[in-house]
Amino acid sequence: MDKDKLKATADQMVAKPKGILAMDESTGTCTKRFETIGVESTEENRKKYREMLATAEGLENYVSGAILFDETLRQGIGKTLADKGIIPGIKVDTGAKELALHEGEKITEGLDGLRDRLKEYAELGCGFAKWRAVITIKGDTLPTEACIDANAHALARYAALCQEAGLVPIVEPEVLMDGDHSIERCYKITSETLEELFEELEEQGVYLPGCVLKASMVLSGKDAQDRADVKTVAEQTVKCLKENVPADCAGVVFLSGGQSNEEATDHLNEMNKMSEAGDLPWPLSFSYGRALQSSALTAWGENIDDVSAAQEKLLERAKANSDATIN
Repeated sequence: MDKDKLKATADQMVAKPKGILAMDESTGTCTKRFETIGVESTEENRKKYREMLATAEGLENYVSGAILFDETLRQGIGKTLADKGIIPGIKVDTGAKELALHEGEKITEGLDGLRDRLKEYAELGCGFAKWRAVITIKGDTLPTEACIDANAHALARYAALCQEAGLVPIVEPEVLMDGDHSIERCYKITSETLEELFEELEEQGVYLPGCVLKASMVLSGKDAQDRADVKTVAEQTVKCLKENVPADCAGVVFLSGGQSNEEATDHLNEMNKMSEAGDLPWPLSFSYGRALQSSALTAWGENIDDVSAAQEKLLERAKANSDATIN
């Protein structure tokens, strides 16, 4: 393990005022999004769309890294990003599947053969990788301890393999917004998830200065009757991170996780405005997918051969979130 290289890459990924663009949608997810704008999801059209994102002039002013899907990397878009000074990364999990004997819960798969895949991705120019686990809140019964433990262990094993291959791991334990749970319930589950994750990372020998946490914010469920306001979300998220994330972790980047474009930006902005955020040992930034891309996707769908309007929308959202890291 080259700790100096891992730390240098991780520090570049989380350095303000930049964040990470998540453009790692699977073919299935991309197809669903293209259907909303009336565009056929062919390999050529997917390449056109991702090239539109990657070639936006000035994107490198707001984005330090971009998470890619395997198809995207092999289309040469990783090199396009690298030439702009944006670190290419790669999604390596194979998706969340039903957790055996635990109805309603998921376990993320993809560890089989991962060592060889990571070696190839490093040779193809990637600087980091990403693995997403999903934690579902449902009443007082879910998540189970078994679900949290299994996903934390898988994340830690993935992270160790990444560092062995010279890639910075982004570990993403997403506590889903789905449901009507309170922000207090989300706080409790997020705390338990992060505590278990970092215990597993330590047991696997993962070098935290060369590891980035992609965290969900502490939010009320999207169907909750009395949803917490922006200030409360910011306060509870920062408090949860301070209590559960070790000081030597390279940084925290947030996922938007079902929030609107504006909500994701406002929450990030509020966290970075808080006085106690200045005392945090790691930067708080963004790793958004839909919250950066949605308005650009809509504009692109109006004329897929005229990319300027779509790129303008992408840069608008990227700048807004960049600004939110330094307010």
